[in-house]
Amino acid sequence: MVDVSAKGSTERIAVAHGRVCMLPDTLRRIQEGKIAKGDVLAVAQVAGVMGAKRTPDLVPMCHPLMLTSVNIDFQDNLTPDERGQCSITIQATVKTNGQTGVEMEAMTAVATAALTIYDMCKAVDKGMSFGDVCLVSKSGGKSGTYQRAEALAPAHGPQS
Repeated sequence: MVDVSAKGSTERIAVAHGRVCMLPDTLRRIQEGKIAKGDVLAVAQVAGVMGAKRTPDLVPMCHPLMLTSVNIDFQDNLTPDERGQCSITIQATVKTNGQTGVEMEAMTAVATAALTIYDMCKAVDKGMSFGDVCLVSKSGGKSGTYQRAEALAPAHGPQS
């Protein structure tokens, strides 16, 4: 692990995005609460928070951090793309006040939420996929602010 003992504590914020692609009927079932395992987005939200909190258990060189906030948001992308798939965009915002950043926690939150959506819906749509997990922005610390040149845009059509 990197020695951060000489670094000062600052507020650290990281935002990450990702996308889960699925058949339109799968997204409709999620929206209507018709997935047998339960409320998909509520469970994925809890999973994302848990993923952020457990990042140092999953990523070997990450410092254990006292997170002050983890927020997981979802946005439905209703218009099918050229493959006939709709998607859900996941956004995680993670905050701490400490000596090292929370970028990995934000990306782990997104990936964990995406895996949970897949797990809960695989009985109706084994062809789902997820990806585009990336750091969108971060602030705080010696390196200052980072803003991705292009934010994750919907793969297709307007979002609702």
